[in-house]
Amino acid sequence: MLDIRPNCECCDRDLATDDPDVLICTIECTWCADCARGLNYTCPNCGGNLTQRPIRPVAWLARYPASTERVFNPDCLASVTPVAMPTPH
Repeated sequence: MLDIRPNCECCDRDLATDDPDVLICTIECTWCADCARGLNYTCPNCGGNLTQRPIRPVAWLARYPASTERVFNPDCLASVTPVAMPTPH
C-alpha cells in the first residue's frame, strides 16, 4: 500500500491526497509538479523516473489513511533546475 506522503520531499510544500499533479518514483519519493519538472522528472535519490501518484479513493482513505510522516531533503534543491514562470499579462 502506498504511503501517500503529505509533502514534497524537495520544497516541503503540503500536498493534498487527491492532487493529480503529485509525482512519485518507484520507492515512493514524493514531489510536487514544480520540483519534479525542475528535476527533469528523475528522482535524485534513486535515479528512477517520476510518474503521477495514484489517488486513493475517499472510501479507502478512511480505512487506509495517508501517511503523516514528512520526508524533507532540502539538499535536493541544489538538483532542481529553475522553472521559468509565465509572464503576467
